[in-house]
Amino acid sequence: MKPLKEYTIPFVGLKLAKHHFEYEIEQAFFDYFEYQEFNDVKVKVDLQLEKKTTLLELHFKISGFVNVNCDLTNEPYDQSIENEFDLVVKFGDEYNDEDVNILIVPHGTYEINVQQNIYETIVLAVPIKRVHPGIEDGTLDSDILKKLEELSPKGKKENKTEDDIDPRWNTLKKLLTDK
Repeated sequence: MKPLKEYTIPFVGLKLAKHHFEYEIEQAFFDYFEYQEFNDVKVKVDLQLEKKTTLLELHFKISGFVNVNCDLTNEPYDQSIENEFDLVVKFGDEYNDEDVNILIVPHGTYEINVQQNIYETIVLAVPIKRVHPGIEDGTLDSDILKKLEELSPKGKKENKTEDDIDPRWNTLKKLLTDK
């Protein structure tokens, strides 16, 4: 997969200081990765790159929303997301990305592409269980939700009477009272 140019940062000409980059992520970004879980995406990425003499420190901060389908009703809704991620880029003999927070690039590298890091940070910010907020507050009116309510097992009886108790337990209770 060919990297997208707008997410490539040529750091070789930057001064030793902090540099700020902003990206607006939309659905086309995830279409590029062929990721089909989101219906729509509006995420802002703030990237702070601190260039030092021997390494680069990148701090990703994302905020926005992704439109996903509810796991219970399959109704689409906007899930707000926020996430932060730190990455240290070091220079070495060969490329190595085995550690999640440390990336080693070969000496002589003059640019770094951050599209994969942005993609992973956004995907990992979405909760595993996606529940429409209308389900929790009772405002969602859905046919699927009505059918689930209809098919759900009825609530347990709160007040059990003596008739509901298994008669074998009554025999055991007599052992406690007979002394």
